[in-house]
Amino acid sequence: MQRPSWLGKLLGTMIGLLVLGPIGAAIGFLVGSIYDGLHRFQSMISPTLSSARGSFFNTTFSLMGHLAKADGHVSRSEIQVAEALMQRMGLSADSRREAIALFNKGKADAFDIEAQLDQFMTACSMQPNLRQMLLVFLFTMAQADGEVSAREQSLLQHIAARLGFSRQQYEQLFSMFRAQERFSDPPPGQRERRHSIKDAYTALGVSPNDSDADIKKAYRRLMSQHHPDKLIAEGVPEDMVRIATERSQDIQNAWNEIRQARGIK
Repeated sequence: MQRPSWLGKLLGTMIGLLVLGPIGAAIGFLVGSIYDGLHRFQSMISPTLSSARGSFFNTTFSLMGHLAKADGHVSRSEIQVAEALMQRMGLSADSRREAIALFNKGKADAFDIEAQLDQFMTACSMQPNLRQMLLVFLFTMAQADGEVSAREQSLLQHIAARLGFSRQQYEQLFSMFRAQERFSDPPPGQRERRHSIKDAYTALGVSPNDSDADIKKAYRRLMSQHHPDKLIAEGVPEDMVRIATERSQDIQNAWNEIRQARGIK
């Protein structure tokens, strides 16, 4: 049963009248009005957030399938990469089955990428950070086998443009992503990844010529973007937050290297 929109005003007025008389009734009415307003706002936001989460999940995995098919066929190794990525995300059993179905949908010849992107932009227009997070997931898929083909690169550029990113913004995001990857822990059995101080600056999207204050500001902004509470609040499904927040450790490692090199306290 839906809660009446005037319930807060009524209860506030009655309680105020009983406690403080007419003045209390006026105060209670104002407090109740504020409560009713907050409830209406929450009622408006909840369906929007739910829609954004569903759209983000659907778009991410269907575009992953489409990306895997970019070179004309999906190899067994690409399927293994997708399955490993789902496991790395920590998806529940139900979410995993749904993700596989979406991946298969995306790699089908009949898949309409433009319609999917239109739907995503409509549902997620109030959560701008989701556009960047979507690209991060797609970068992860494209990079997981060690290289990004020319066709994958072309498709990623097209998706980025549809999401509202300029070519320059896309190039910077992709460069930051690849540099951040060099600061992640290597998979078991592989030797430690090597990175340079140049990689650290690129990972934060800054230049060695930037001031300590500007670099620290860039670091804090990136850490805020990848905070799990913020990602969930903006519409990233909880099942998918794990891999998104892994990026924050890479950013932290890059920042530590810059801080040590520059003597930043």
